Amino acid sequence: MLRHSLLRRHSLRGHTLLLRHTFVATATKPTWLTTLRPKGAWGAGAINDLQRLTVSLRGGFEQQAQCQLFQFTGQLDAYSDKQFGEFIASHRSTGTKPLIIDLSRIDFIDSSGLGALVQMAKDCNDHKQPFVVVGNARVIQTVKLVRLDAFLHLQSDLESALHHFAA
Repeated sequence: MLRHSLLRRHSLRGHTLLLRHTFVATATKPTWLTTLRPKGAWGAGAINDLQRLTVSLRGGFEQQAQCQLFQFTGQLDAYSDKQFGEFIASHRSTGTKPLIIDLSRIDFIDSSGLGALVQMAKDCNDHKQPFVVVGNARVIQTVKLVRLDAFLHLQSDLESALHHFAA
């Protein structure tokens, strides 16, 4: 596998942003991945290269010292719920190291996506593995609408999720 990254700095309305272009060539096909982040966001807690799970969902995994971090971007819906669950199951290590499911960059979640989250929560509870779900305003609103916020240990940002396990 060939991987090449190019990092560019852009200014937009007084904010400095970093744009990372990554070229990944595998045996099946070459792919360009582009990620835009605020300056300074490429450090701890950020997964730089997300894998394409479906046309509308990308996911990344990083084993950190205090947790297992999963980050997703795109849409968590009927077309991607199976791949979402399979991605977590294939990368998750059982044990006491907590899971953080970061959905802060999810644009849309429907009932199938909520079902995938509930299934993931049940699996974690069965294995006595702590977890939290991080969501943006849309995800939080949808999860609270069906009253799953306590069951999914919903947090509003990654910092809160990390402090949840530190306490």
